[in-house]
Amino acid sequence: MGKPRDLANVVATGNILADGAVAPAELTGVNATAAEINILDGVTATAAELNLMDGVTATTAELNYVDGVTSNVQTQMDTKAPVAGPTFTGTLAAPTINASTALQIGGAAITATAAELNKMDGVTVSASDINSVTAKAPIASPTFTGNVSLGDNVKLKLGDGEDLQIFHNGSASFIQDGGTGNLVLQAADSVIMQNSAGTENLFVASQNGAVSLYHDNSVKLATSGSGVTVTGTVAATSYTGDGSALSGISSSLTPNAITSNTTATASNHYFLNGTGITLTLPSSPSAGDQVGITEVAGNTDGVVARNSSNIMKDASNLNIDTAFTVITLMYVNASIGWAFA
Repeated sequence: MGKPRDLANVVATGNILADGAVAPAELTGVNATAAEINILDGVTATAAELNLMDGVTATTAELNYVDGVTSNVQTQMDTKAPVAGPTFTGTLAAPTINASTALQIGGAAITATAAELNKMDGVTVSASDINSVTAKAPIASPTFTGNVSLGDNVKLKLGDGEDLQIFHNGSASFIQDGGTGNLVLQAADSVIMQNSAGTENLFVASQNGAVSLYHDNSVKLATSGSGVTVTGTVAATSYTGDGSALSGISSSLTPNAITSNTTATASNHYFLNGTGITLTLPSSPSAGDQVGITEVAGNTDGVVARNSSNIMKDASNLNIDTAFTVITLMYVNASIGWAFA
């Protein structure tokens, strides 16, 4: 037969057995059992198509699951991902993802909460920018491994009231304390002030030791447990005290105040109390002879004439070009002549 007919057609043709069963001639080529055929009551498929169902045990409800299927079911299944451990080859687009276990990207589990992930909403920085966060210093107690550079007039401000400021204005550097209290420098050993190259001392204050002032990297004034040591000539506008406790000054020198040019004699101390006074040293001096000289008028035009003897090995007169200069000269020998004592 071309197509099996439903029971109504069988009755219409008269090919029906007395018991109402389908005639065998109507089932030519059908291998299915009667029970299997009864499940297909009303089906219009061909015998070849029905033979495909030979041995099928599915119920009508189960067969109806494929009702309307128009293509190969296996082909369609091959394009679907399994529920367990799916692998996607394109972009995953979903309005909501409900995961019962941790989501993973590249094999790494995402442990952030939804609230934490939402903090990235609207962030437009690149991945490299985000990765560089690990190289940023925390606000609290940061540790820097490189230089901290501040431009001109950009200040390092310390204290609640910005009391202490350190900056460079393009011409000079400043450590500026404008707050309450003192600017205190503390050191375990010494406080040292040097030139920018670190090759010359300007000031050195040592713990339990001297405080020293330098000129051209040479100590000129240093404190000690007994007082102050000055290296060089002391020039002052005035003195207090009678000088009776000064050491190194011969007590045998007789004081003489002069207001005009004078020729000195040994063992005298001359006080120049005038303008443009020349004090001529003794002629034919002997080793150990001393002459003291003090400028007391505040002038800078006094002269000590050498009188054929050297002064500090130099055949030149000594100009007193500093007011209130105090010196003592002692004759040494013909080569050195008079020297500072």
